[in-house]
Amino acid sequence: MALIEVSNLTKTYHLPGGIDVPVLKGVSLSVEKGDLVALMGASGSGKSTLMNILGFLDTPSGGEYRFDGRDVSRLTSDERADLRAARIGWVFQSFNLLARTSALQNVLMPLEYHRGRRAPRAREVERAKELLAMLGLEGRMNHTPAQLSGGQQQRVAIARSLVNDPEILFADEPTGNLDSKTTVEILELFRRLNAEKGITIVLVTHDAEVCDYTRRTIHVRDGLVVPGSPSVPPQASGSNEP
Repeated sequence: MALIEVSNLTKTYHLPGGIDVPVLKGVSLSVEKGDLVALMGASGSGKSTLMNILGFLDTPSGGEYRFDGRDVSRLTSDERADLRAARIGWVFQSFNLLARTSALQNVLMPLEYHRGRRAPRAREVERAKELLAMLGLEGRMNHTPAQLSGGQQQRVAIARSLVNDPEILFADEPTGNLDSKTTVEILELFRRLNAEKGITIVLVTHDAEVCDYTRRTIHVRDGLVVPGSPSVPPQASGSNEP
């Protein structure tokens, strides 16, 4: 069953002076529940803009977007924000951790933000600790980002993205600031989360090697899905295998 379905999606930015910049020019694709897919393209291809729209950080100029069967265009901004907070996790290239807070506090931040910055409940703290332990950071929970390696910081960011128990995880160039050994570790981690937890994962990347860790790759070029790119997964077998 499709979690994400977009048809003829467009996005144009309107700049001062009456200048229009079309970024997405009619994208159609589908992402199934439990999929592990890469959106691959060069800088300026439109892949990050597409991901921001799919993750409710931006809105399209035209076309249709259905999330788990719901027409996103009919949702209010508050409804989109609630949907994003409840069902979507985010991982970024630059980690986006709060520098003066511990790893545990960083993981808990989405819960505090979404619920008016109230103190997290004991069970929420326990879940955050379990996630950090699952990601190999059991002994680093009270360390600040400056006391962690790049790979450890990205693991904290992944734990943070999982604290709301999301159905889908968007990762924007998640290995761009990591060395090759740590890159492999993080990509294996994504693959394990997908296989063991059933989390749908969309990786945005310009690196072909990242695509080796996904089930399929959607190539984006000049605001369009490249013809022949497997934008819709095969249905015949019911399998997510490549």
